[in-house]
Amino acid sequence: MRATTIHAPYDMRVEEVPDPRIQEPTDAVLRVLRACICGSDLWAYRGEAARQKGQRIGHEFLGIVEETGSDVRGFKAGDLVVAPFMWSDGTCDYCTEGLTTSCEHGGFWGAVGHDGGQGEAVRVPHADGTLVQLPADAASDDHLLSALLTLSDVMGTGHHAVLGAGVREGSTVAVVGDGAVGLCAVLAAKRLGAERIIALGRHQVRTDIARKFGATDVVAERGEEAVEAVRALTRGQGAHCVVEAVGTEQSMKTAVNITRDGGAIGFVGVPHGSGTGLDLGVMFDRNIALRGGVAPVRTYIPELLPDVLAGTIDPSPVFDLTVGLDEVPEGYKAMDARTALKVMVKP
Repeated sequence: MRATTIHAPYDMRVEEVPDPRIQEPTDAVLRVLRACICGSDLWAYRGEAARQKGQRIGHEFLGIVEETGSDVRGFKAGDLVVAPFMWSDGTCDYCTEGLTTSCEHGGFWGAVGHDGGQGEAVRVPHADGTLVQLPADAASDDHLLSALLTLSDVMGTGHHAVLGAGVREGSTVAVVGDGAVGLCAVLAAKRLGAERIIALGRHQVRTDIARKFGATDVVAERGEEAVEAVRALTRGQGAHCVVEAVGTEQSMKTAVNITRDGGAIGFVGVPHGSGTGLDLGVMFDRNIALRGGVAPVRTYIPELLPDVLAGTIDPSPVFDLTVGLDEVPEGYKAMDARTALKVMVKP
């Protein structure tokens, strides 16, 4: 089969790789219908996250079950399913507590020796604990498939961020980051009843989506000017609930400085760089809480899925470019150049 591999910074290739096969009785083999490129994939693309030459890549996908191992009970060939961005057994202590990303037998798609989602098919370890079944008729609804694909990562990660920030009915929320996760955090905050949502971003195409998702205000400034702008919108106090969805030192500094005393930051931006942007003395003095990390999206999919199916939330606008498998390298170039927000892949 064909799959995307990374060979060096900026060197993405679509190559022939061995077909996936059942290796353990708990495995399934899935034919990929939709996949996508994540902003976090760009760190490997730019050489800022180490990868082995020829390593697979991609962690967001949905598709059709082709084959199951002898111990798989919840799925059969022909089922339409979505895969969260990490696999998990669903039975260990962490999984039963909802922290599926810390599963004792879990792992990340595209890890050395494992399939990535940006290909024609994937071997799924611990299929019963990992996959979530979707309605069969969704396979023929292109728009719905796009919305459902966001459940593999960005919609669940945005939801994790707003939970960490303590968003509730009537909240004032500020979201730092106008990528797909930040935009989904806007949508997630609206879903939980936030009254005011301030989106920080300077790209109009993206901030237009933020407004569509429920943002009431947009702040285009950065750094100290952004802090002043948010405080001007909040009687000088800042927002009680802040999402940090970038992962840089500057974005975290901004998040801290726009948080109201007694508020909380939900952070889901993958940290990169040596600086954290955190001053514990400031956070201590102002009673600012920090919660977040890797989102256990497998836990959130059953909660978010009914709303996506009903059309109550529609995260599909985060996809603004669709490519075939052979065009995946061009998709990386587009996201790296910020001419695309999030690229969908149709193998």
